[in-house]
This record gives sequence, C-alpha cells and structure tokens, in this order.
Amino acid sequence: MMASPWLDVLDETIQACAAQDRADLVQRLRMRRSELVTPKVRVIVLGESSQGKSQLINGLLNAPVCATGDDVTTTVPAIVEHAASPVGALVTGEVTPALESADRVPAAAESVTAQANKQPGVVRAEVGLPRKLLESGLALIDTPPVGPEVSELTRATQSVLPQADAVLLVSDATRELTPAELDLLERASTLCPTVVVVLTKIDLVPGWRLVAERNRARLAKGGFPATVLPVSAALRLAAARSGDSVLNEESGYGALVSYLHRDLMGQVELLRRRSVSALTRMTVDQLVVPLRERLSKVQDSATDELTARWRAAGRQLEELQRESARWQTVLSDEVADLMADLDFDLRDRTRRILREADEYFEVADPAKDWDEFEDWLRENLKAVAEANSNWLLDRFEWIARKLATQIAPHRPEVFAPETLLDDVYRNEVGDLRMPTVERFTIGQKLFVGMRGSYSGLLMFGLATTLAGMDLINPISIGAGVAFGAKSVFEERGNRLKRRQATARTAAHRHVDDFFLTYGKESKDTVRLIHRELRDRCTAVAHELRAEISETAKRIKQVIDAETAQRGTATRELTKGIEQLDLLRRRGQALAGMSAVRGLTA
Repeated sequence: MMASPWLDVLDETIQACAAQDRADLVQRLRMRRSELVTPKVRVIVLGESSQGKSQLINGLLNAPVCATGDDVTTTVPAIVEHAASPVGALVTGEVTPALESADRVPAAAESVTAQANKQPGVVRAEVGLPRKLLESGLALIDTPPVGPEVSELTRATQSVLPQADAVLLVSDATRELTPAELDLLERASTLCPTVVVVLTKIDLVPGWRLVAERNRARLAKGGFPATVLPVSAALRLAAARSGDSVLNEESGYGALVSYLHRDLMGQVELLRRRSVSALTRMTVDQLVVPLRERLSKVQDSATDELTARWRAAGRQLEELQRESARWQTVLSDEVADLMADLDFDLRDRTRRILREADEYFEVADPAKDWDEFEDWLRENLKAVAEANSNWLLDRFEWIARKLATQIAPHRPEVFAPETLLDDVYRNEVGDLRMPTVERFTIGQKLFVGMRGSYSGLLMFGLATTLAGMDLINPISIGAGVAFGAKSVFEERGNRLKRRQATARTAAHRHVDDFFLTYGKESKDTVRLIHRELRDRCTAVAHELRAEISETAKRIKQVIDAETAQRGTATRELTKGIEQLDLLRRRGQALAGMSAVRGLTA
C-alpha cells in the first residue's frame, strides 16, 4: 500500500528537523503524525469570551454537554467525540501537546465539563456521546476564551490549537469582527488553514445578515477567504425540543452540520494535506531562519578584519623596503656631515690654541715659562678632545634616535646610545717635550761684552789720539764699557727671540701631532659607530621584515583556512536552505493553489 503524499512530506519534515538537531520539533511532529494517521478529525471551537462557543457545541449535539453561563465558564478544553454510551473523564497532570496522553478520572458526561472548569488540577475534560454527527470520527473541542496572551485561559487554548484539523471561530452577531478576532483568525490559520467563522446569536440581532455581509467583506479585504456561517443555538435547541424542522433550518445549524459532514468529514484527505502543508510551512520557517542567519553571518563574517590586517602587513613590508633605502641614505648623509663638522671643530679649536700660544710666546721666555705653558697647552688640548668627543657622542645619539623613529618607533630600546657607544675612543693627549732652547751663559755674556767693548775702546781711542790723547784713556775706556753692555743686551734679546720662535715651533708641531692623531682616532671612531649603527639598523629592519612576513603568512593561512571553511559551510547551508525551500514548495503543493484557508463546498 502506497503512503499518502502528505505523509511522505511530513516524514521528510521530521527528518529535516532531526538533521537540524531540533528534537523539540521532531517530538511535536511525531505526535502530530500519530494523530493524522487516525481517521479522527479534530475541530476546535475558539473565540473570545461570551461568544457562545459552548452553546454552539451543545446546539450541534442537541445536548447540554458543555457548561454554559453568563461569566467565563470554560476554563479548560473539553473534547467531545463519539462513544457508544455517554461517558466522561477528567484529565489531570501536566498540559501536554498530545490529547491522548495524561491521567483520566471518570466522571458523568452531563457534568464533566462543569467539574473540569471548577476543579483544580484538571487540564481538560473528555466527553463521549452516541451522536451520529460524531460517528465518522469528528471530535469537537471546546476551548477557554481567548484574551491577552499572558492569560492562563489563552495558553490553555493555544495548547490544543496545533492539534486542530479545522477551526470554528465563534463571533456573535451583535457586532462585526473585531481587530482582535481578525488577529486571532490570522494566528489560528497559520496553524490550521481550515477556518470557518461561525456567527452566533443571530436570533438576538435582527440585522445579522448585514453583520454577516460586513464580516465577509472584512475577511475578503484582509485576505481571509473563510466561510461565514450564521447560526442560533437557541433556535436550534428550541427546534429540537419542538421537532420543528423549519425552525431548525432558520437556526442555521443545518448548513453548519452539512459543512461538518460534507466539507470536513467528506474531505479528510484534503484536511490532512492542508494540515501537513501548514505544519511543513511553519516548521520550515522555523528551520530556515536560523540557517539563513548562519549563512549571512558566514558570508559576512570574519575575514574582513583579517584581510585588513593582512593588507596592512603587506603595506608595512613595502614601507620597510622604502625605509631601508631611506635610512641608509640618512645615515650616510648624517655621518658625512658629522665628520665634516668634527674636522672643522677640531681645526678651529686647535687654531685658537695656536694663536694663544703665539701670543703667549710674544712675551714669555720658554726657558722660564715652559712648564707653565706645557700645563696650559695640555689642559686646552684635553678640553678640545673632550668637547669634540662629546659632540661626536651627542650627534650619534641624535642620529640613532632619528633612525629609531624611522625604522622601529615602537622599539627605541634597540637603538639605546649606551649599547652603541661603548667602544668610543677616549683621547689621551701625548706628552709635550720642551724644545731645545739656547742658554745665554755668563762666559758668553763676558765674551760678547768684551767683543763689544773692544770695538768701542778701539773706535773712541783712535778718535781721541787725534786730539793728542792716548789710545786708552778714560773716554775710550768708558766707550768700551758702553759698547760692551750694549752688545750683551742685544745678544740677550736676539737669543730670547730665537727661543720664543723655537717654542712656538714646538707648540705648533705638538698641536699638529695632536690634530693628526686625534683626528685619525676620531674618524676611526665615527666609522666604527657608523658600522655598528648600520649593522644594528640592518638587523632591526631584518627582524621587523621577518616578523611582519611571518605575521602576514599566519594571517594568510588563517584567511585561507577560514575561506575554505566558509565555502564549505556556505555550500552546506545553501544546500540545506534549498532542501527546505523544496520541502516548503512540496508542502504548498499539498494544499493546492487556491482556497488556502477555507473549504469550499
């Protein structure tokens, strides 16, 4: 025997729920499947308070089986179905989706609903009556009035609504359908597409036909092609008591009973298809929404930030490559400028020392003042070396910080000056030897004096002989003494100048030696620090490139892995959504393309 198409769709819907790990939906659908495979047709009567729901069922059965009253009478659902003899039961325990489960306590059929509505712990009442209307498997379910969503009565009604094969929405003829009733109709139709609006109490409203037409117009305008059946339970019961068939026809129950027999019980397969269609649509909607959200997240997720980081790493590598050439140029230019400045500074300072030394030996006698000059010259050359060396260190520290800003602004410690300038040359000024100075001894003074006095004595002695005086006379002797003293004085002055010239020459030579030696060591120091700084910059740039390259590589690997995972997830989610859409279309095909919510006679 071939299974019904709606059963295949329902089974596939259950499998789809299981595939999406929706155990709650699997349980609910399996319960509903077990209900649908039975010949029983469950018709739920619902509506707002005091609309005549219980009286409608009583009129259909011609028996006061459902408790009625002016106030809220029905507090728990009451299921009325066929039985060989009147029976009743109170169902207690937890409210469950399955109408067949739970504990039952026998009760009188005529009073079971009244007991169920008043007795605590009862979740519903069950009534069995020997009625022909119910023989074919029709089950009428009376429900508590629907009101606010949070009320217990509304929740009790909503608990049995998923088990409905058809819904009778009860609204009295004293007014048109309210927005709340239209909303209730829409919500009920999503669970059960077969909905009929029953207009009750027409015996109380002379213009009920106008109300019915307006209700039909509002339903059509709202997209609810539901059938509107006007009835009067009072006329029905009165006709039953009097056996008046005309009055019974005026009650409208004939059309309602005909609808139940012909459109519901006569088309059970169509009801099953519509129920499964609605059930499949609701289930697919619940399943496909999270899948679409996950698909949207997968498509929009994740790699944007990683891709931005990967591109940033690439830009950093390009920037490092440009900076590599830039910092080398900067370093070379700065070192060249530094060496030129150091050479000029050293030359300028030593020249000033030489000028002061020359001025010093304009008046000073090296034979007497050499020691003092030597101390002065050593201190000044030492000061020149320290100043020049400090300038060298300061400039290299400045260059190192400048390069650190360009190459590794976040790692200034690698260019700390103390790690670069440990081996800086510390100049020591060499010893200044005293030049050989010419001494003017006493013997030399006597010799020069005698030579000068001889010339004076001879020159003035000869001149005085013309006057008849002797060659040696007081005048010639005095002239000899004067000329001797003059010769000694002149010779002493000449010897002083020669010593001063010798001292200046010695000072110049010593300063030149210092300039050459210190200049050579200073340049060597500059080159040493230059190489150290260049190697340090190269190493840091290499480390940064390696670090950024490794980071970019890891990011690319993550991007590739996530892209592959996203592609797989996208394909799986897309396939799942397509399968659910196909299942939804198959469910829609069960209900047909027309008359979605109402059965047409």
